[in-house]
Parts: sequence; C-alpha cells; structure tokens
Amino acid sequence: MEIDLNLIGMNRGKQYETIITTVNCENVQNAAPIGVLCSGNDTIICRIFKGRKTLDNIISQREFTVNITHDPELFTLSTIGNLAPDHFSNDNSIRGVDAYFKCEVISLKEAVKQSDPIRKKGEAIVIKSKVTDMIIRNETKAFNRAFSCLIETLANFTRFDLVGEEKKQYYLTRFRECSRVVTKVGGKEEKQAMGEVKKELIKRGYEI
Repeated sequence: MEIDLNLIGMNRGKQYETIITTVNCENVQNAAPIGVLCSGNDTIICRIFKGRKTLDNIISQREFTVNITHDPELFTLSTIGNLAPDHFSNDNSIRGVDAYFKCEVISLKEAVKQSDPIRKKGEAIVIKSKVTDMIIRNETKAFNRAFSCLIETLANFTRFDLVGEEKKQYYLTRFRECSRVVTKVGGKEEKQAMGEVKKELIKRGYEI
C-alpha cells in the first residue's frame, strides 16, 4: 500500500491522538497514548518525556508502531496501566484498531519548550520518524483534540446567559484552556473558529 498519512485523515502540521506500542530488549510489549504530529506524507514527530517506557523502548529499538483508534477502552487502559498481552498482535500492533503504521526513527533531539505547562521543562525528547508500512483495516480518521475542544467551547458558549457568575468564570477558564489546546494541535479551521468565539466573548464584555 502507498504510504500516505492523508489516507487516515492526518494532515501536515496537525497533531493527532494515538496509541504507540513498543517493545523492550526482552520483547515485552508496552502501549501508551501519545500525541503525534504529522510532518509529511510519510513522516511524523512526537515529543515524549524522559522516564517513560515508551521513550526508553524507542531509543533502544529505534522503531515503534502507531495505532489509530477511537476505542475509549483502549485509550483508557493504555493510560492507567498497560494493555493485557492478548491486546497485542504478533507484529506489535493492537488487535482491533482501525489502522496502524510502523515507524523507524530518523532522529532524536533534546527538547526544551518554555511554554509547556508541565514543570519538568527540557526533560523530553523529540523523535522524528519515517513511516515504513501502513495497514488500514477500516475507513477511519485519526483523532485530533482541537475539534473536541471547539465543540466543548461552543456548548459552554450557549449557556453563558443562563448561568451565574461563578459558572461563567469556570466557562472562561475552560475557554482559555481549550484555546491553548487548539493553538497547539489544531489546524487553520479550528483556530479561526476559536478566534470567532473569542471576538464574540470580548464583544459581550468578558476579559479573555
């Protein structure tokens, strides 16, 4: 199959929520939810904090698998612990996902991002990788958080005139956080839409 990340809805410059699977030197499999930035038709970038098994495995093996799914259970189990062994296929993908692709590491680089809300700034590695193989089982699109943040913002926006001051302040706090996420992982469309909401809130007298 032609390797083109657009086939699974991944567009250059946008970040997508995936589950990365790796193996260690003893061939023990691991899964973790990791945001992946599409940097080309067959290249991706991800930033992983030191101390995570995923990063250790990628550094030692120089390869990993990116799984595309909308299954909430898979995301939850890979976040709070690890998937059971029977979730993994022999090729290190996750059974039942809609699509997955294999990656080989091109480069590893220390990352310092002053704007990161996580305190341990600089303790991360940026990994640039080339997609070497891609399997699509079902028609699917990789999940981007920006759209979810926009929908949450719009839902809150419709309630501004129906709630008290304390709840309005909560909605404004959520708007700021959703706006931060959209700026970080969204595309032009999501950023433009959030900008329209911001203009309307300012017009109504709210401080953003």
